[in-house]
Formats: sequence, C-alpha cells, structure tokens
Amino acid sequence: MEKTIIEVNGIKLEVDLRTAKRVDTLRVGDRVKVMLKGYSSEYKVYPGTVAGFEPFQNLPTVIVAYLESDYSGSKLKFLYFNSQSKETEVIKAIDDDQLDIEKANILQHFDKEEAKIEAQLDEIRRTREYFLANFKAYWPEMTKVEA
Repeated sequence: MEKTIIEVNGIKLEVDLRTAKRVDTLRVGDRVKVMLKGYSSEYKVYPGTVAGFEPFQNLPTVIVAYLESDYSGSKLKFLYFNSQSKETEVIKAIDDDQLDIEKANILQHFDKEEAKIEAQLDEIRRTREYFLANFKAYWPEMTKVEA
C-alpha cells in the first residue's frame, strides 16, 4: 500500500496515495505545466503560467500562456483549457523543475527574431523609398488649382 501522512490545519491524516486526488487552486501568474499531444502518440510537457480565466457559464476556461522552446527558437503560445480540451492536461507546478527555462537563452531567441523582423521592415522601407523616387514618372504631377 502506498500511504503517506499529511497534516491539514494541525490534524495528521494517513492518505492512501492510490486513491488520493490532488486539488489545486490556480491564480493568475501561477506556474503550471502543460502536457500536449504532439505527433502520433507523443506527449510533450511545457512550462507555462496562468494568464487569465474566462468564467463562461457553460464552459469555464483557463487561459494558459506556455513556452515552446527548442534549438531553433522560442514561441509563446496560449492554451484555452476547459472541460472540452482533448489530449491536453494542465497541472500546477509545485516542484523546482524549470523544464529547461533559461531566461537569457529565451530572451536571446526573442532578440534574434526581433532583429530579423526589423531587418525585413528596413528592406520594405528602402524598397518603398526607391519606388517613390524612381517610379514618379508614372503619375502626373498634381497642380494646385487656385480659385
């Protein structure tokens, strides 16, 4: 038998872990772990945080922001978790396992993505300026009509 002793408000209880059920209270900002089904029957666990709650009468929903991070980059995604969510689980993170969250590395990934997009924006601006400067012959000059 798997039993453990827990203390609740000063009262010690012996609990059979085979039938014990964990009940968590979640608040906005709490650390959570998100388990999602990937390809075929593969499941992956991601670090996340509770972003909010939508108290719909028929389908209360927990909004979870989670981080997918690998060698190619980091993506912040949102999960809308409710009783109809399939092949997905969310639990409160109670251990110190950071699930490979290295703040500096993740920020570096975001900085690289930001620099890449800024370079694309610069290219678009240069192309626009070139177009305006070199294709103006296609449109007649507008002259101001005086009354």
